[in-house]
Amino acid sequence: MNIAMDFMNAAFIFAFITVAVAQFLSMVRLVIGPTTGDRILALDTMVVHAIGLIVLLGIAQGTRIYFEVTLIIAMLGFVSTVAYARFILRGDIIE
Repeated sequence: MNIAMDFMNAAFIFAFITVAVAQFLSMVRLVIGPTTGDRILALDTMVVHAIGLIVLLGIAQGTRIYFEVTLIIAMLGFVSTVAYARFILRGDIIE
């Protein structure tokens, strides 16, 4: 039983580190992205990575409140990405 808990802790640490590195690489793409489209995709990817970190935190702590938070962040992230892309393409969000 102790070996299983050690394995789970190692898996959580590995998952946190992996998603954090991916988040950092998305931030790098956000800063050095040559086009606006690259920056929009980097922001959307950062939202997905943030959702992953929050889900991992919820699993590690064993609480369900984080899953509701991730649903709200996912909806806001999708809407904001679409709105920003429409603003860049057309110059206006609402027609």
